[in-house]
Amino acid sequence: MELQVDVWLRGTDFAKTQDISGISGDPAAWTDQDVAKLLKAMLLAIHRAKNPGLSDTPVFLRGFSWIVNPFEESGVVIAIEIQAGAAVSGPFRIDKKQLEDMISRAIAQAPASSATSIH
Repeated sequence: MELQVDVWLRGTDFAKTQDISGISGDPAAWTDQDVAKLLKAMLLAIHRAKNPGLSDTPVFLRGFSWIVNPFEESGVVIAIEIQAGAAVSGPFRIDKKQLEDMISRAIAQAPASSATSIH
């Protein structure tokens, strides 16, 4: 399934949409590993928007703010922010608390970052 992420770079007044692939289709069936993949893809989308033409770099789940918010009348969105900008993906039909718990576990299980990582 292909998901989308809206990326806003600091210093700009618009967001651009990028596609994310490789994430399981049904959010209710996601594992902590699926959520970690989604978060890494969102961080990588910011990196690509900020550094077009550069190759991808390893992504570690450290040094960013995140929140899960209700979206209008259905589902939730994930929003993350780093110094370079922000990214939002969703809406997803999954319980807000369940997704927050999975994000917390995915971040806690992530290996420590290195000097060449995005975050």
